[in-house]
Amino acid sequence: MSQPSTDNVVQPESFTFTTENAKQAAKIIARYPKGRQASAVIPLLALAQKQCDNWLPKAAMDVVAGMLGMAPIRVYEVATFYSMYNLAPVGKHLVELCTTTPCWLRGSNEVVSACEKHLGIKLGETTSDGKFTLKEAECLGACVNAPMAQIGDQFFEDLTPQNVVTLLDTLKRGDIPKPGPQSARHSSEPLPGATTLKNRKTA
Repeated sequence: MSQPSTDNVVQPESFTFTTENAKQAAKIIARYPKGRQASAVIPLLALAQKQCDNWLPKAAMDVVAGMLGMAPIRVYEVATFYSMYNLAPVGKHLVELCTTTPCWLRGSNEVVSACEKHLGIKLGETTSDGKFTLKEAECLGACVNAPMAQIGDQFFEDLTPQNVVTLLDTLKRGDIPKPGPQSARHSSEPLPGATTLKNRKTA
């Protein structure tokens, strides 16, 4: 899978949780029994990444390791295993395009090509203005509405080469696109409409 390159990444020398995030981190750690604080590593890394504009510097991983009494290498192992952690800076809009089997069968390759052509970058790259990063993703769990992508915390489904360009242009303008299916359907009902229980009588 193509990920943003970690080559030549300038690492900050230090990291400190904000006052608000430090309080949130303490609440997260408190969920786990004494001696099991290491179980908080995943949510703490996510919290640190959010504070750092959606990427995870080594200094932040070291701080998390110290808070949880873990060897730094164990934290690095977690951060490098899960694709939700970005080990290099990414654009303002991280566009994660699913290319696994259900999405591929529904045309994800064409959606990826449309994004690359429209933004002028390839998977794993960031636009020169720092607004967009394209990233390949494993299954994001919306197979019935394939092909789909995750942008930030939102899912965008029923993508086509045409509507994904419209979606990107909406983000370029600074507007917030409507998440969910980008087709006429409301959620995950069949595209042609209801096929059963059409004439169900109410009591």
